[in-house]
Amino acid sequence: MALHALLRDPEFEVVGLLTTVTEGYERISMHGVRRELLQRQAESIGLPLEEVRIPPQCVNPVYESRMGEAILRFRDRGVLHVGFGDIFLEDLRAYRESKLAQAGLSALFPLWKMDTRQLAAQFIRDGFRAITVCLDPTKLPSSFAGRELDSSFFSQLPPNVDPCGENGEFHTFVFAGPIFGSPISVKLGQVVERESFVFCDLLADEKGNNA
Repeated sequence: MALHALLRDPEFEVVGLLTTVTEGYERISMHGVRRELLQRQAESIGLPLEEVRIPPQCVNPVYESRMGEAILRFRDRGVLHVGFGDIFLEDLRAYRESKLAQAGLSALFPLWKMDTRQLAAQFIRDGFRAITVCLDPTKLPSSFAGRELDSSFFSQLPPNVDPCGENGEFHTFVFAGPIFGSPISVKLGQVVERESFVFCDLLADEKGNNA
């Protein structure tokens, strides 16, 4: 939704996407989504993708070093801002702003302080579709792994869980919506618990059926 907002803002030109991928696992860090699906997302959105590769159980100095190198590459190409989807975590915003300022860039937060219940409703109205790929079982029942974020998903969330997962309750893979040229076809794989999180593996569905 943050990308959607920036793409519609005439003040900015979005030139690329940036995320971290864990070496060896070949998956998006934390989310556990396979690189193949990440690349299909970028292709459907129509923007080049920059992958910052980090080791498993990456320590913060290594993360900051590799991310910093990527930011400098963007800066050298004339990029002035980096956009984030953060909504209300003040410490995370301050961290991002501080690190970018060291490279002479500034951060954009197009969803900042928006009501997360309203954002969840807007997500559905805009035609976005997503599947829960990672969750914290201490905050959300494991049965939510692999579920699509539809109206029943949001209505059944425990009252202490943020509708946008802003406190780390869950992470998602968005496979359709107004920013995509065409939906990414996926099917559900195995649900596993690893390192205190529950992951639902997603697989590319060559038959074109969405989970």
